[in-house]
Amino acid sequence: MASGASAQTPVFTDDFESGTDKWEFLDPKTWDHNAKHGSHAIEITARESDYQPPVRSPHHVALIKDLSLKSFELTFRVKSTKDTGNHRDCCVFFNYKDDQHFYYVHLGAKPDPASGQIMIVNEAPRAPLTKNEKRTPWDDQWHQVKLIRDVNSGEISVYFDDMDEPHLTVVDKTFTQGRVGLGSFDDLDAFDDVSIIER
Repeated sequence: MASGASAQTPVFTDDFESGTDKWEFLDPKTWDHNAKHGSHAIEITARESDYQPPVRSPHHVALIKDLSLKSFELTFRVKSTKDTGNHRDCCVFFNYKDDQHFYYVHLGAKPDPASGQIMIVNEAPRAPLTKNEKRTPWDDQWHQVKLIRDVNSGEISVYFDDMDEPHLTVVDKTFTQGRVGLGSFDDLDAFDDVSIIER
């Protein structure tokens, strides 16, 4: 994508009304494209997955095709479609180089070292970069998420419904460019209205 794109001009948008051609699903059998939730969306349909990553990390991954970014702002809507208790989650993947080098945000219901944190996967099982203690207030409704990544400062900030106050934030400069994606560790979610601007 052109590096000179305006800060307000999206380099990527998808409302899924035209299908899923813009996405690569690492286990296509666990994803569906449907309009069950009010408009067309992509949805994880099974908790178990045939995709087994080489190190412990999420199993449900949908990556945007042909897009590699450094600094950006991502927004999307997400709906958790099954109450699985304390680890009810969705994940956001970014600066994704390959299946052993990437960051992801785990928006888990109840935080612990494996849930509700900003994570790094670097040739080893996922490890938390944060020590978050705030719950993610999941219910059965749609929620708005925003992720800001600034590779110059190292900022990673995640917003959940409140677009002014970060839900999670950390500084890390390990990875500085890569793909962007959505998914879950092993839970069920629907995703819609994805938009990305470069920063």
